[in-house]
Amino acid sequence: MSNVIKEKILLYKIYTKKDTDAYTELYDLYIKRIYRFVFFKVGSHENAEDVTSEVFLKTWQYLIGGSESVSDIKSFSGLLYRIARNSIIDFYRARANKSEVLINENTDVSDSGSWYGQLDDKIETEKIIQTIKKLKQEYQEVLTLKYVDELEIKEIAEITGKGQIAVRVTLHRALKKLKEILGKS
Repeated sequence: MSNVIKEKILLYKIYTKKDTDAYTELYDLYIKRIYRFVFFKVGSHENAEDVTSEVFLKTWQYLIGGSESVSDIKSFSGLLYRIARNSIIDFYRARANKSEVLINENTDVSDSGSWYGQLDDKIETEKIIQTIKKLKQEYQEVLTLKYVDELEIKEIAEITGKGQIAVRVTLHRALKKLKEILGKS
């Protein structure tokens, strides 16, 4: 059974019976992807966990609210990512009103012998992430959705509210700019 059909069946169970087991199945399918998406935007595990749990709570409330039928939801992942985007915006709005001190997590450098290889990978990954963060928000988002979350252009278009051609153009420009910045450093 395809994922789309399975999602529709699970959404129907949630909509008609408020079936928590069906929602748990959807949660299990998407928790890692949504967490990764949120973490990339907020930068700390604690904040990413808080925002991610808020995303799934808001999604549950939306689904059991009965404001629209299951057939109106084109893509469950699209719905989740839209709610995640809005929750991230809410997070930053709330954070703008408070001052916060960030503490970096230390890398575990135990004497396992292979930590230096992992450190090289981590440094390279950090370099790419920092470079992506230099790009404008629109570019960051399409790059994350395409290459980190491995979504199709169609899904990205639905999440961002743009047409598929506009998403392809934005993705092309984002990659071009990323290569340009990486080439300078």
